[in-house]
Formats: sequence, C-alpha cells, structure tokens
Amino acid sequence: MRESLTALLDPEATSRGAWHVRVASGVAALIGIAAASATGVAADRTALLVVVLVALLFAVAYAARVWVAGDRTAWARSPRGLVHLAAALPALALLANLARPGTAAVGFFVLPWALELTVLVPGLGLIPRVVRNERSALITVGALFAALLFIAATLAHLLEGARQPAAFGTIPHALWWAMVTLTTTGYGDVVPATLPGRLLGGGLMLAGYAVLALLAGILASGFSEEVRRTEFARVWGLITKVPLFVDVEALALCDIVSRLRVRTHPLGAVVLRRGTAPEAMYFVVAGEVEVRGSGAPVRLGEGTFFGEIALLERRPRSADIVAVRPCTLLVLDAAEFYRIAQQHPRLLTAVESESRRRQDSRL
Repeated sequence: MRESLTALLDPEATSRGAWHVRVASGVAALIGIAAASATGVAADRTALLVVVLVALLFAVAYAARVWVAGDRTAWARSPRGLVHLAAALPALALLANLARPGTAAVGFFVLPWALELTVLVPGLGLIPRVVRNERSALITVGALFAALLFIAATLAHLLEGARQPAAFGTIPHALWWAMVTLTTTGYGDVVPATLPGRLLGGGLMLAGYAVLALLAGILASGFSEEVRRTEFARVWGLITKVPLFVDVEALALCDIVSRLRVRTHPLGAVVLRRGTAPEAMYFVVAGEVEVRGSGAPVRLGEGTFFGEIALLERRPRSADIVAVRPCTLLVLDAAEFYRIAQQHPRLLTAVESESRRRQDSRL
C-alpha cells in the first residue's frame, strides 16, 4: 500500500494514476478557491461546506505524503512540503472554529490553495536548475534592463521634469514611468507631454520588446535543454533493463537513447491493436504485456520487446498487445527505427535474430 501511494503521490511520476491524482488535486484546489472566495463575500452554508471538505481533503493528502516520505523531516522542511502543509492548515482553522461563514478569514484560504496549484505541476524543480544554468545570461539581461531603466528615467526627468514636476520632478518619480514603459505595460497614468519625451517613450517601448524577447528566448532555451537532459537521464536509467542494449557501445547507445520516448500504460490498456499500421517498436522496462494473436497468448515481461516484426516486414499488426500489469515502455518511432537500423546494422541483426527465435518457439 505504501509503495502504491508513493507512486501515486510522486510529483514527477508519469503514470496515469499519478496524473489522475494531480488532476484531481488541482480541480479540488480550484473548487476550494471558488468556494472560499464566495464565502468571504457572503455567508453561504453550501460554499462553507465545500471549503471544509476541500480543507479536509488536503489535510488527508498531507498526512499521506508525510507517511510515504523516506526522510519525513527533510520532506516536511522542503519548499514543496511547506506548501502542502499550508494547504492543509485551513482544516485545522475550521476544526478549531477560527473561521466562520461571512468572515474574511475564509477568503485567506485562497492563498495556500493557489500555491498548492503550483506544486502540482510536474517538473517544478526545473525552474531553479534553469535559473542556475542560465544565471550568466540572466544577469546580463538584468543588467541591461536596469541600465535602460535608469537611463530612461534620467532622460525623462530632464525632458519632462519642468512640464510635469509631480510625475517627472525627480528621477525616482520618473522611474515609475520608465518601468511601466520598458515592460510595455502602459497604464497611461503618466504620459510624456513634450515631443522629445514621447520620442523617448517610443524608443523605450521598442527596447522593452527587445529585452523581454531576449529574456524569453534565454528561458525557453534553458527549459528545453534541461527537459532534454532530464529525459535523457531518465531513459538511460530505463534502457539498462533491456538486454538487447547491454553490448551496444556507449556512443551508439547515446544516439539510441536520444530517440526513445517513455510511455506508461495501466492494467488492461491496449497498447497495440491488430490490423493497425506499424508506427513504432516497444521495449518493456517494467510490468508485463500479453500478445493476443491467432495462437495461444504469449506474455512478455521486463527486458523484452515487441512490434518489430511489423516494422521489419512492413505490414499491419498481426496481434493485439494488452498490458496485463501496469507497465513502462520505451517507444522507438518507425522513422527512428529505420534510421537506427541503417546506422547500427549489428543492432538490427540482433533484433531480427530474436524475432526469428520467438517465432520459431511459437511454432
């Protein structure tokens, strides 16, 4: 039971069950936020009941996460653990009658439940790693932003200070206009009145677009690279469970790993259907599948592969493949299969040999 709960509550898990748990938690948080907002405006017994149920749900979820945590103290002190604790605290407040219908206190529950939504997103840990990896570029962009901000504020003070002393009379006052303009927010509460001031504002807007585009490009590139590295490490750990790749040299294995994708299937899921076009080859790294063709069913467990015959013979699938245990598969698309077959003929020979052996054993 503890292992099952650990798999379901793991924030980085990709299984369907874990995904359903995260979705259910997110929906509960949204419902709780809506109910707490309504209760904070007017006394509503139905809304308060929903708030109580959501609060108790998060309290139970927090207790379950503490129970399955390896190092409970370390987990409870982690940022993720503290956010889950904050989401569970409203239950204690309600049970202690510290919040009543129609009070603003219930409205404060929106804050921890809004934070709960952020930690339900898998890959949250990528953010600090991306910032750390791209810190040099981010510092450069930050310095450029600060320089533009103070230059614009100084020029605006010189050009508009005499005309609008309340808004541009000092450089600190002009910084508000420079910040709003550089970020292209444009509140319109402070507007240059002179022609040079308006030209400065137009140039600052264009500079703001450039700086923000540069920042977005750095972060997007950093996230893409970090996701690629994380997925590579994950697939590398899984591919070691497939005997077919044991004797493959490291350089060729790196090439293969970069082309594989991870896919999970729950119990009873149909992985492949008879008669469909061959679109991929599959490697079983956890769980078990059953081949249901014209003959007796055959089960394939960890370390085996399937789907290669249709690719080799370029014909439709001849059997259904059903997950008889929750399984994790590595998927090699057809285009990547043919490319690897051309670049690594020894691997293709091993696949063909295993396929013939398997067909002969069935006969």
